[in-house]
Amino acid sequence: MLKDKNQSLMGKRCLIIGSGKNARAVADTLLDYGAVPLTFSDESGHVYEPSGIDKGKLKTISTIKQERGTMIGRYIMSSTTAKFNEPSSIFDIPCDLCFPCGEIKSIDADAVNTLADNGCEGIIEGGHKNVTNEARQMAKSRGVMYCPHIVSLTGSNISHAHGHSLDTETLEAEVNRIYEDVKEAATEFNARGDLVAGGTIVGFLRVANAMLSHGAV
Repeated sequence: MLKDKNQSLMGKRCLIIGSGKNARAVADTLLDYGAVPLTFSDESGHVYEPSGIDKGKLKTISTIKQERGTMIGRYIMSSTTAKFNEPSSIFDIPCDLCFPCGEIKSIDADAVNTLADNGCEGIIEGGHKNVTNEARQMAKSRGVMYCPHIVSLTGSNISHAHGHSLDTETLEAEVNRIYEDVKEAATEFNARGDLVAGGTIVGFLRVANAMLSHGAV
């Protein structure tokens, strides 16, 4: 998505909603690409590192969250710069990108509106159905990029299909191929730029073609 705009993840300030294994894996990958994770959250609230969460801080957070029942707020005992529930809403923190990796429907239309007001350029689902239908429409009306889980989570499906034997370069190539297929399908069916429509169409066509190859009518 960023490449389509001649941009990269380098230096992008990223909100991460959630703090489970998936959220921490997203943060780790973002760091590898030069992005700056700013937050993690759970049911107790959110922690915010204004200058970013580096690999060392991420390791500390992972250690905390791996202890059964431990809330993310405990992290502030390990950092002199972290803020806990400040500001009161995580969506009031200025960012370039938002990666919801927590609860289903954790991003509603009001959240998208606030994110857009604070400079957010894109929302990429790191979990299943984190963004409501109304929020999708708000993102479209505010010009905020949106990548649904049916596209953003293809990497794990590809890896599973290949028995987890793919190297990073091959996996990235496969993900990029699917992304291009999704964009092409959206454009072909008069929904240019709509990754929800494109992803749904590609999925339907693959299932239909598989059924046809087995003699279904």
